[in-house]
Amino acid sequence: MRPVRALGAALVIGVVTLAAGCGGDDDPPSEGKGGGASVTVQAANGAVTVPEKPERIVSLSPTHTETLFAIGAGPQVVAVDDYSNFPANAPRTKLSSFKPNAEAIIGYKPDLVVVSDDMDGIVTALTKIKVPVLFEPSAKSLDEVYDEIDDLGRATGHTAEAAKLTGDMRASIQQTVAAAPKGKGRSYYHELDNQLHTATSKTFVGQVYGLFGMRNIADQAEKASDGYPQLSREFLLKQDPDLVFLSDTKCCGQSAGTVAKRPGFQALKAVKGQSVVALDDDIASRWGPRLPLFVKAIGDAIQRTR
Repeated sequence: MRPVRALGAALVIGVVTLAAGCGGDDDPPSEGKGGGASVTVQAANGAVTVPEKPERIVSLSPTHTETLFAIGAGPQVVAVDDYSNFPANAPRTKLSSFKPNAEAIIGYKPDLVVVSDDMDGIVTALTKIKVPVLFEPSAKSLDEVYDEIDDLGRATGHTAEAAKLTGDMRASIQQTVAAAPKGKGRSYYHELDNQLHTATSKTFVGQVYGLFGMRNIADQAEKASDGYPQLSREFLLKQDPDLVFLSDTKCCGQSAGTVAKRPGFQALKAVKGQSVVALDDDIASRWGPRLPLFVKAIGDAIQRTR
């Protein structure tokens, strides 16, 4: 199942929340309780002190798993949750990020656990038994994306690699946006599932489209205030978006062909103009190192459509 709340726990579906205190100035390296060097990172759960270079990391976030490997901390990762499917060599386990089990996590003897959600109070549960937990919630802006990557770099001993990654991401995104000026003012619909759940401009996903100056039809929908409204077929057809982006190709088997077969959808400008764009569900719902690929998919679609 890929319900709206699944993306909230992974990102891109559900109400995205960001606890206060993510990022910020970090303290210099200090001595840990065992006499070894340690660093303190400011995360959503406050100041977290971890070994200077942890050797047994457990990731309960697909996005953070991608980041850990992208910054060179992959060899330090001993276990990841069951949704962490990228990269392919990540040590995927049956650990759940939706129903985390402290005892199961402890079985991997972690010296650092990374999460993007505090499901079932897992942060407190692990902290009580002296396991360092870095709580880095779903990002609400590009700056928060870069900040969280920097946090993971500092927490794992890969500060320079994290800085290079964020620099490369910034440059790639800026280049893609600059190359697609035709996006300004064009309307779009971003589909989260085939029940017509979508994301408004106030969400992180909506802000990515906003880089191109695009107009989100969901902003005027009923219950748009929660960020993730479910549109009616009548509303969507009346709005008649210029482009339709599908982030439910894996979960729900959606494609330009299936959209065209929906009642009334043949009349949409996006369908008639072959402007229904199939996205990779994972890339479109994670805020980590593959974010530039999501941005590029949007930019390419803008460039090849009228």
